[in-house]
Amino acid sequence: MFRTIILALLAAFAVATPAQASRVKDLGSFQGVRTNQLIGYGIVVGLAGTGDDNLAYATQAMGGVASRFGLTLPPGVNPSLRNAAAVMITAELPPFANPGQRIDITVSALGRARSLRGGTLIMTPLRGADDQIYAMAQGNLVVGGLGVSAQDGSQVTVNVPSAGRIPGGATVERSVDTGFATVPQLRFNLFEADLTTAGRVADAINREFGQQIASAVNGGTIAIDAPPGAEARTALMGRVENILVDPGDAPARVIVNSRTGTVVINGAVRISPAAVSHGRLTVSVQENPQVIQPEPFSRGRTAVQEDSNIAIEEERARMFDMGSGANLSEIVRAVNAIGATASDLVAILEALKQAGALRAELVVL
Repeated sequence: MFRTIILALLAAFAVATPAQASRVKDLGSFQGVRTNQLIGYGIVVGLAGTGDDNLAYATQAMGGVASRFGLTLPPGVNPSLRNAAAVMITAELPPFANPGQRIDITVSALGRARSLRGGTLIMTPLRGADDQIYAMAQGNLVVGGLGVSAQDGSQVTVNVPSAGRIPGGATVERSVDTGFATVPQLRFNLFEADLTTAGRVADAINREFGQQIASAVNGGTIAIDAPPGAEARTALMGRVENILVDPGDAPARVIVNSRTGTVVINGAVRISPAAVSHGRLTVSVQENPQVIQPEPFSRGRTAVQEDSNIAIEEERARMFDMGSGANLSEIVRAVNAIGATASDLVAILEALKQAGALRAELVVL
């Protein structure tokens, strides 16, 4: 059944289809226009006894929170904090985010808190890689997990109750200057470097604007001459993003996951002339130990006599011929004809690569 599913999936992609036009925005992004990671350390309160319980991180943080309101804990006092937990807050600041906008945040327990369900995050600053504060986070957590424990130690956990999210839980306090309005040239970076695609994107931009404003710097970057000013460049970037381009064909590649037996072959793979013979050798060893009892009053001892049977079974190797320039559909048809499993297909492809007959990059995960 597994073999049938794998081969059926391969056959479904057997016919190579021509590349379809894609929007420029789906092929890459402008340099500097990206998200920025934010992180913070805070306290979640209001838990129903599922907090950290005297974890030093939580105790120190709670002391800092209490000091903001003029409350000083006596020296040596270590409060029980089963209703609070130390957490790490992570978020992504989108490009062009302005002060006052709200972003989603993820809250994860730092210590031994069993669940954050029902908790409230106390106001926490979120900092960027430059250690500057870019947002302030606070709010009630939405936890999709559930954890229940009993007195005898048994427990049931559904999903991950020690992490949750707060939709719109942080307010942007500082914007990030992307620099797109002042740089000499706009640069568009492809998600996957390809010389053909880079040249086609530059040509499509020049045709759209009727002048030579774009050039492919390398296989992954296109430089675009743009007028000064944020408004003019924003309009230009919007037009560029919606230009349709036929990307270059993907390189011939075979992806093999040896752990799961998954094999993915793209339509650009070709095979040089080769003959393949593939068979399987099965060796089985069966142990049938026999217990031998001594004769009565013989003062003998019970012994075990080993009885081993070894059987060797070798399937008749079936040979098939790979013609010159065989494509994906022909490869699938040939492998399907000999009834090869996913693991057999992996072995055949690796052998073809070693023999120099597989015209593709073989990637083993």
